[in-house]
Amino acid sequence: MKLEKSYMCGAATEPLVYDTIGNQFDLAVERFPDNEALVVAHQNIRWTYSEYQHEIERLATGLLALGIEPGDRVGIWAPNCYEWCLTQFATAKIGAILVCINPAYRLYELEYALNKVQCRAIISAEAFKSSRYLEMLFELAPELASCEPGQLRAAKFPSLETVIRMGETQTPGMFNFDEVCAMGGEPEHKQLGELKDQLMPDDAINIQFTSGTTGNPKGATLTHCNVLNNGKVNGDVMRLTQEDSVCIPVPLYHCFGMVIGNLGCICHGATAVFPAEAFEPHSVLSVVAEEKCTALHGVPTMFIAELDHPEFENFDLSSLRTGIMAGAPCPESVMKQVIGKMNMQQILIAYGQTELSPVSHATEPDDALEKRVGTVGKPCPHLETKIVDENNRVVTIGEKGEICTRGYAVMRGYWDDEEKTRETIDVGGWLHSGDIGIMDDEGYVRVTGRIKDMIIRGGENIYPREVEEFLYTHEKIQEVQVVGVPDERLGEQVCAWIKFHEGQTLTEDEVRAFCKNKITHFKVPHYIRFVEDYPMTVTGKIMKFKMRDAMVEELGIAVR
Repeated sequence: MKLEKSYMCGAATEPLVYDTIGNQFDLAVERFPDNEALVVAHQNIRWTYSEYQHEIERLATGLLALGIEPGDRVGIWAPNCYEWCLTQFATAKIGAILVCINPAYRLYELEYALNKVQCRAIISAEAFKSSRYLEMLFELAPELASCEPGQLRAAKFPSLETVIRMGETQTPGMFNFDEVCAMGGEPEHKQLGELKDQLMPDDAINIQFTSGTTGNPKGATLTHCNVLNNGKVNGDVMRLTQEDSVCIPVPLYHCFGMVIGNLGCICHGATAVFPAEAFEPHSVLSVVAEEKCTALHGVPTMFIAELDHPEFENFDLSSLRTGIMAGAPCPESVMKQVIGKMNMQQILIAYGQTELSPVSHATEPDDALEKRVGTVGKPCPHLETKIVDENNRVVTIGEKGEICTRGYAVMRGYWDDEEKTRETIDVGGWLHSGDIGIMDDEGYVRVTGRIKDMIIRGGENIYPREVEEFLYTHEKIQEVQVVGVPDERLGEQVCAWIKFHEGQTLTEDEVRAFCKNKITHFKVPHYIRFVEDYPMTVTGKIMKFKMRDAMVEELGIAVR
């Protein structure tokens, strides 16, 4: 049956799981005790489900011994590592709310995040890349130098009592991670058993700070049911089983890693494989080949980097079958290479946002290529999607409007921010994405732009995605990102940052000539810059606001 209105509910063959993360993990242990559960290549960790459970419960009882209670917020600030995985499941087992701190945060952002949600404890790596985490904590809380571990009373952090550091080095005012894991005794084990039946699936279990381009980040608050079902449903769509091993190079601090990766694996008895503390194409290719991974996650820029690696042909990727690509549109040429050269015939395109736990739409393994590059698929099982106009009325098939989603995946709300929550989730329970999309008569959704990304030039609305898709058709262009740059006369001008395929070059005039008579004149980029890289978050998303800021500075534009 062909749709007439832009509304669809995702088909569901299985009921939702109404349970806690801890209970579902224990169920996986019962079913697959000797299956490999976790492989962390760079830390030489390899645990079965039974061994994983033992380590999780050591940390869980240790946190209980420190006085951490259900509902307390526990921050984690680290790249991908086994400690991160243990913390995710240990906090879930005791009902503490895991607060994911962006590994790229600096002083101001860290202070804001910890205080916004009133973190009682933070588990931190020593450092990551140029970020010296412990040094930053000492700078913000110099009281650490003279306090007993677990007894912090910091002027800037009224709620923070406990800092737990990873690694073996002893640091004033901090517990060591392994030290905490050894703290739990019989009383804590008894308490852990009691909590198993006391925690509820609708309890908040995770706070993810959204990466907004303006203002302070908002803490999207997610429940057991939100993230557990999202992990399970996406694993179902991927057709994961206990025979699968999933390579996860995306960051754990983001839903892609901790939900689609970790929770998706435990719901199906699969193995979660982490190649390195952060994305690096060689480590991904090497681990996929060595571990015979059957699935690989990533954003398009990751897959492009893997395909372009000079040693790509030396790696046996024949074990790959599926995976999820999300976070940005995938050019058709890249998708063809991922399917053909990486053997990922069943790779899925997924779409969503943190506030949706995170995936709301996905393609199917058997979908045609044009559906996997031209759309983000249909609404996922148990979720409703509608496309609405500015009056919140459902548009007809083929018309543009805002993508809205309703169902189990919708967050509880933004932590301690009712106003922003009401702006995002309406009285009918629909979450307004801020993304512009079109639904076809089969229910497939194509994302055409973002409301706040829209460029308004001389009264004409321009969606960057449209211009990007056109420029992608040039054989010499590998990647392109389009933003609006302030203009005194026209309001905004179109700006394109272009990255070439290796060995290729273009001039600005050649780009404009390519556009002439092929796209509307006002969509032709006024500013063109050739770049080697884009400013990106640790999750691989392009930070367009930084591109805009860079152009404003370069051009000396006065922004009112």
